[in-house]
Amino acid sequence: MTNLKRARASRLDETMNDYKPFAEPGSCSRSICETVNGSHQFTIKGYSLAKGMGAGRYIMSDTFNVGGYDWAIYFYPDGKNPEDNSMHVSVFIALARAACGVISVFFRRTSLENSEYIKDDCLVMNCTVGVVKTRFEEAKQCVSVPPSDMGQDFKFLLESEVGCDLVFQVGNESFKAHKLILAARSPVFRAQFFGLVGDPTTDKLVVEDIEPLIFKAMLLYVYTDKLPDVYEVMGLTSMCSYTVMVQHLLAAADLYNLDRLKVLCESKLCEDINTDTVATTLALAEQHHCPQLKAICLKFIANTANLGEVMQSESFMHLKESCPSMLLELLETFASVDENSKQLSRKRSGSSVYGQDLPDGAAAAESTNPNGRRMRRRT
Repeated sequence: MTNLKRARASRLDETMNDYKPFAEPGSCSRSICETVNGSHQFTIKGYSLAKGMGAGRYIMSDTFNVGGYDWAIYFYPDGKNPEDNSMHVSVFIALARAACGVISVFFRRTSLENSEYIKDDCLVMNCTVGVVKTRFEEAKQCVSVPPSDMGQDFKFLLESEVGCDLVFQVGNESFKAHKLILAARSPVFRAQFFGLVGDPTTDKLVVEDIEPLIFKAMLLYVYTDKLPDVYEVMGLTSMCSYTVMVQHLLAAADLYNLDRLKVLCESKLCEDINTDTVATTLALAEQHHCPQLKAICLKFIANTANLGEVMQSESFMHLKESCPSMLLELLETFASVDENSKQLSRKRSGSSVYGQDLPDGAAAAESTNPNGRRMRRRT
């Protein structure tokens, strides 16, 4: 069976697997929570004349509307309850019609009268109310949009070899590709084919210093924008680990300025870091200018739980010979990690909790209403 027939057969199988007969359109709805805020200024002129009204008697503001509800401010010059003994004043913010309290604040009278809230025997109160409201957007019929299959389309183009105008010779293997796609994805290929010194008529290129399977993996990424699976590239019987493939793929990505592939490889190497591979990955990060990957490797090695085992590995011996400067950076990282651990230990041993008195000017706020019913405060 030719490559074209195999690719078409594979594509047909994927299409049949994804096919869902008689799919019905979906529907969707949304619940939206939002806060409606409103303010009201309540002024009492002749504050001193209001004193002596008696406990439980209040001065009420005009009603104001916030969030579709009517609110009012209730001011008790001699306190809400008889036990206040005229030592405290009380302020309530409540729903006007339902007489349902929302919040109350108690002030010691002497503190209030010496505060900036009273000037020229005039008490000014600024109140802001926030109402949380929920609204629903009615259900709408919607069309389900499938995920993009552009990568599959381009992969089919690569595997079927339709329209290929270039052959790469990599070791003993050859790979066909499309110059326009390569130029669109890689600045290096763009310059090589269409740059000032490029040759758009080139139909064959010899690639050195890259293994054929790694080059194949790089081509799959160029066409699909995904990190390929190791078994898809190397087969089920391959002895090469995924980490080794990704390490070599990172080097190829750096060579051809495939920045996103390079970051994908860094991310995968960070996920699979262990005492056997970290030294090799560190050397790779240093060689190909990957500062984030390098920092993660250094911190991993500097961890006392990993250091001994890493130093016994063959890859660490090679690191000492090939990148001796890394040993100095490793020592600096180890010293930094050790110092941070000591500082954290000192903070934990020296920490304590202190109680703090409330100011005399205000007592704890509680939720109640003008009719004496207590309610839970909303925060």
